[in-house]
Amino acid sequence: MNKTELIEHIAKQADISKAAAGRALEATIGAVRTTLKKGGTVALVGFGTFAVTKRAARAGRNPRTGAAIKIKSAKVPKFRPGKALKGALN
Repeated sequence: MNKTELIEHIAKQADISKAAAGRALEATIGAVRTTLKKGGTVALVGFGTFAVTKRAARAGRNPRTGAAIKIKSAKVPKFRPGKALKGALN
């Protein structure tokens, strides 16, 4: 499912226009992005939790030349599915 299909599904399920569903989805994604940028977490009970973790600096290799390179540390988003989501899949 891509973003357009998700917007269509939201519009149909909530009985709203696709434009309104698109704005709602964008607002939700924006809120998650803003919270994660501030270092917070977003917990949606029954769905899962979005959080930011720090990936340590490490050594890597250039696949083309085989030369060793240094990879900087980075903040990466993580998603942990909730119990209800896991249960729905099994």
